[in-house]
Amino acid sequence: MRKVQFVKGNFYHLYNRGVEKRTIFESDNDKWRFLQGLFLFNDETTTSQLLWKLERERGRVTFGVLRDFLKTKGEPREPIVRILADCLMPNHYHLLLEEIKENGISRFMHKLGTGYTEYFNNKYDRVGSLFQGPFKASSIENERYLQYLLVYLNVINPGELIEPHLKELGVKDIKKVMRFAEEYLWGTNQEYLNKRKSIIIEKGLLGELFSDPNYYKEFVESVLIDKKFDEIQDLTLE
Repeated sequence: MRKVQFVKGNFYHLYNRGVEKRTIFESDNDKWRFLQGLFLFNDETTTSQLLWKLERERGRVTFGVLRDFLKTKGEPREPIVRILADCLMPNHYHLLLEEIKENGISRFMHKLGTGYTEYFNNKYDRVGSLFQGPFKASSIENERYLQYLLVYLNVINPGELIEPHLKELGVKDIKKVMRFAEEYLWGTNQEYLNKRKSIIIEKGLLGELFSDPNYYKEFVESVLIDKKFDEIQDLTLE
């Protein structure tokens, strides 16, 4: 029995990493495939086999192919979760989700994990589990925590690629870390800076809290300067 119970209207931090801390994204194409899964599996009617079937029928799947498929499908999408943020790292991922349908998070994460593992194992000729057990989940109890967690996903995580001891020692070069995070394609920092529009992300409450990208940027900087991310260490993936 999972300790965290998912309740409609509540926010959750979901995360997992590769078994034995192995790399789960060997290439940018793997990251695109995972993002396609985030989009496609967030629907009542899609199955974990759908991306694989589309690939067999239409060749390489892009977001354009997905859009065309959904148009021909002729049925409106029925999202089962709200995806507020994501971050893909070499050996793990983070998601910030809101439960909007009964059992939505559990169903979505099952399809996502199953679909991506099948893709990865087929591509790299391997068998067995890709992830280190079931996905981990933490409940977000207040707005301030939610905001700090967004900074953690969007900036702290990618920032560790250039400052590996950032969490323990604090940020050495804030401008460099923020610049790197602004250019990082595999998270949602660009969405909150209004530099990119995503078909995956629906900001929800965070869109209201950070409606001004300049305010968002100032908030991120203040979190880094004051090392406020220490306050969410219990929600982060060790």
